[in-house]
Amino acid sequence: MKEKEKVVQQFGKNKDAYITSTTHGNQDDLEDLMAMIDAKENMVALDVATRGGHVAKSLARNVSKVVATDLTEEMLRNTASHLSTITNIEFIVADAEDLPFEENSFDIITCRYAAHHFPHPKKFVQEVYRTLKPGGKFLFVDNVGHENSVYDNFINKLDKIRDTSHVRSLKISEWKKMFDSFGLEVLQQKTRNKTLPFMEWVTRTLDNPKAIQLVTDFMLQAPNEVKKYYHVKLENNKIISFTLDEWVALCKK
Repeated sequence: MKEKEKVVQQFGKNKDAYITSTTHGNQDDLEDLMAMIDAKENMVALDVATRGGHVAKSLARNVSKVVATDLTEEMLRNTASHLSTITNIEFIVADAEDLPFEENSFDIITCRYAAHHFPHPKKFVQEVYRTLKPGGKFLFVDNVGHENSVYDNFINKLDKIRDTSHVRSLKISEWKKMFDSFGLEVLQQKTRNKTLPFMEWVTRTLDNPKAIQLVTDFMLQAPNEVKKYYHVKLENNKIISFTLDEWVALCKK
């Protein structure tokens, strides 16, 4: 199965989990992101790979119009139904690597917790640059890999076992190189450890006990230095939570 078909299958099956996700719906985080963007009432925004629509909903309070896209039609319909009372969001099925919009269309473009599913991230960055207005802002948030190959291999394999539609969490250095190659200037950035409740995280994509056990065993059998780095918290030999490395970057065209 091709990578994008895996994405459609995975997110269609788990469409409700992304609306109820405490990670995706973290209001403190969303408010911080909106403060970084400093949106104005006359602006038009694009939220790429909107999933449960959390960023689109936050943007809609601050701009005149939001276009929310996702590759998965089933998920997008579900999100549109959930946000049906918000009148300034337009929902469009679209590929992040081939956006159906004209050049210089948007004042703001956002993409949160999605790019590690994109098979050709350079095409995505190229499309962001093409559709963003000169002087426009691009807010990027995603899980990232690590410059240390041991940590990098572990976290990407863990995500792949838990979600077959995962492609790769790129390193910050790789993202920066791509942004720079297209003329996207990083204005602000921050890295942080994102704590994930293990069972909520694993059951967002898996419902088979054997598959869940494979993910659990992979984490439990990791070298101690890896478990320490990712803050794997155990109680009675059960995984309670762990952390991922996350990068937030506000860019300008």
